[in-house]
Amino acid sequence: MIDVVALGELLIDFAPVSTNAAGYPTLAAQPGGAPGNFLAALQTYGCTTALIGKVGADRFGDLLKATLAEKGIETRGIVSDPAVFTTLAFVTLDATGNREFSFARKPGADTCLRTDEVDLALIDGAKVFHFGTLSLTDEPARAATQKAVAYAKGKGRLISFDPNLRKPLWPSEAAAKQQIEWGLHQADIVKISDEEIAFLWGLAPDAGAQKLLTEYGVQLVYATLGPKGCFVANGRGSATVPSPAGIHVVDTTGAGDIFGGSAMSQFLKTGKAPADLTVEEMRAITRFACCAASLSTQTHGGINSVPEEAAVRAIV
Repeated sequence: MIDVVALGELLIDFAPVSTNAAGYPTLAAQPGGAPGNFLAALQTYGCTTALIGKVGADRFGDLLKATLAEKGIETRGIVSDPAVFTTLAFVTLDATGNREFSFARKPGADTCLRTDEVDLALIDGAKVFHFGTLSLTDEPARAATQKAVAYAKGKGRLISFDPNLRKPLWPSEAAAKQQIEWGLHQADIVKISDEEIAFLWGLAPDAGAQKLLTEYGVQLVYATLGPKGCFVANGRGSATVPSPAGIHVVDTTGAGDIFGGSAMSQFLKTGKAPADLTVEEMRAITRFACCAASLSTQTHGGINSVPEEAAVRAIV
């Protein structure tokens, strides 16, 4: 049985490594996409995973599928389409390593996944189904995502959701809010940032987490606080967990996804339902995830920046 199946974007992140005299960046290609980053963390920490998505039938698409296969992630749910190009993301970094994205995605292959291309058999064999909002920005991928979520819920699978807000990809903020709200109403486990909570409701992270628990039916919420750590809560209690100190940040690309995958890996090892976790269990899960995400920022990229478990355990 596969532990976690995710649906969504698989893409190439181009990150700057230097700048020439005229101010133009020299870019390095890195494998990425939030679901891929998420699954790479899970796979590194002892879970079995699979991805459902679409890439172009091109060199980048082939590289991405090969990278996931090397990580141990099942790739039979990834469609290669000769009619579209693999999605590209161009990352710019500020002095602290925080990033902004520009996407070559009009369309990108990830937005072109059709409902008939979703491998439902992968969901049949999974414990958890995970998705984000980038597959909800455009059709036909939106309908494919909705079908997969409905199918997973019908099979009684746990549903994990990460809003992963990228405003430039949406026609309007209202459209983004509508689809994020839909995703939140489907989910048992949510990883959401303090910025996303403020965007949706203008609330502080703890108030946003409580809103998800009481009004949306979510069972477990990780409200991430950037370099400050994470507020975690379920119906039994809550805790604020700090990130480790002394981390030299190079690139935050994928850190939130790696937090989510790391947290999911430790949650699954408890064998419990998300609503049944004790505060101490939530604290331990979240500390591991904070440490993994922090260490991932010491190098460029997403999928290839997941730290080894020994390195994480050394600072937990």
